[in-house]
Amino acid sequence: MASHTASQRYLSTRGGSYDLSFEEVVLKGLASDGGLFIPEEIPSLPSDWASKWQHLSFEDLAYEIFSLYISPSEIPSADLKDIIRRSYSTFRTKDVTPTITLDKEKNIHLLELFHGPTFAFKDVALQFLGNLFEYFLVRRNQGKTGRNREHLTVVGATSGDTGSAAIYGLRGKKDVSVFIMYPDGKVSPIQEAQMTTVMDANVHNLAVDGTFDDCQDFVKALFADPEINKTHRLAAVNSINWARILAQITYYFHAYFSLIRQSSFLPASTVRFVVPTGNFGDILAGYFAKRMGLPAEKLVIATNENDILHRFWQSGKYEKKPVHGSEAEGGIVEDGVKAHEDGVKETLSPAMDILVSSNFERLLWFLAHQIYSTTSDPVEKRRKTAGDHVRSWLNDLKSKGGFSVDAELLKAAQVDFESERVTDEQTLATIKEIFTTTSSLVSKGYILDPHSAIGLAATYRSTERSKPPTTHHISLATAHPAKFSNAVETALQGEKGYSWNEVLPVEMQGLEDKPRRVSHVKKSGGWQGVRTVVVAEVEAELQAAEKAAQQ
Repeated sequence: MASHTASQRYLSTRGGSYDLSFEEVVLKGLASDGGLFIPEEIPSLPSDWASKWQHLSFEDLAYEIFSLYISPSEIPSADLKDIIRRSYSTFRTKDVTPTITLDKEKNIHLLELFHGPTFAFKDVALQFLGNLFEYFLVRRNQGKTGRNREHLTVVGATSGDTGSAAIYGLRGKKDVSVFIMYPDGKVSPIQEAQMTTVMDANVHNLAVDGTFDDCQDFVKALFADPEINKTHRLAAVNSINWARILAQITYYFHAYFSLIRQSSFLPASTVRFVVPTGNFGDILAGYFAKRMGLPAEKLVIATNENDILHRFWQSGKYEKKPVHGSEAEGGIVEDGVKAHEDGVKETLSPAMDILVSSNFERLLWFLAHQIYSTTSDPVEKRRKTAGDHVRSWLNDLKSKGGFSVDAELLKAAQVDFESERVTDEQTLATIKEIFTTTSSLVSKGYILDPHSAIGLAATYRSTERSKPPTTHHISLATAHPAKFSNAVETALQGEKGYSWNEVLPVEMQGLEDKPRRVSHVKKSGGWQGVRTVVVAEVEAELQAAEKAAQQ
């Protein structure tokens, strides 16, 4: 089956931290120079992949793909298979990420990514990452006791789904503490309940009186802080962690094969993937799949009104661009959408209410590597050149609020990607339209969550550019509609055949009434305030573990 790679090594997007192993980058999360880890080489698919992989289960497909990035000298084949099996046994469907046809006439398909324990696409990666953390720790702690044991302090920021998926992937795991920061009052009630009702002693929720970007900045500051890094082994669960991207590559192949098995998909057909995105992680996995050899014609970025990515693909300018408009209580209003002073708009798709897309840095590195170095240059020089460009751009982003790329690099970015911006109004209209026009597909009409609706709105626009019958579109459905009652209720209230009670899965019923555990953190205390909380809580956990061991 899999032809295992020689040991794949990893480097940083900003030029440093070369020659690290898969285990090192998974446990480290963020490079010490502030960059993100990427593989030195994107592996090519085996020559017979199309025939050999076509009928594989999701788990076996994941094994084949992961084996191209993870050497058996790091994780023996039997162990890797076991980690994968345990990660996907928690899903509610045998297919893990099934693909359904939503519009036969226009060849539009939905890739359902919400069948994991927390009903969001992030389960696909975070169930795997949780088991990876555990595997590496068990191996490192063999024969060690007490304070000699390695302890992992996992720190993450969430706009809703990453937090609960990380918590469900790590709850109760030995030698791991998990700290999730989220913007207080800016995640959906169900998302908040999913996080804060988990009572395992190793789970800590921190509600920050700011935005998701504030939380993300705190995470990055902690990873860059020499003081906490001397005493604690920090690990990342956000999509800055390379294992998150790796795990998500699988479902692009899985969806492609599900189309191949359909009679309507002809050899001459082309595929486009449409991805609702905020932090650029989900669609970046599609980019890796495409670079490996998956024959996808385009990856279509679908943003909400926080559209930094869409603006980049239109202009080559990547700018935070604070919103200018009339002052209003609690922020600024533009297009009827409330925004904060820093420019993040509050929309009906809160998981995408992000000003700066962390993972975009990884794509920038590959584009810079392609454009600004010549094949005659030594490998190290080419990598350093790309890293220098990325570091310069990110410095401008930090100091000036944005940067521009030249026409050549923008053109290279447009080869694989297109982009669309979808408003709240268009999101609601799409939820309503799909519900009322799909009654033949499902008994009561298909219900989209707002993020998936953004993807589908962008999909319909893309079908105007790349038309059926030769093109098939796969739109990623990233969350279950029950997680976003506000948007779903607004769109479908009073529609014939719609009932919220039928949307709500049994696993979520009564969730909001359960006891909660959460600490409130002031943005004014800065990341140092968060560090104080983290250090104190980890110490309390370690003392409790020692006490339990002595009894």
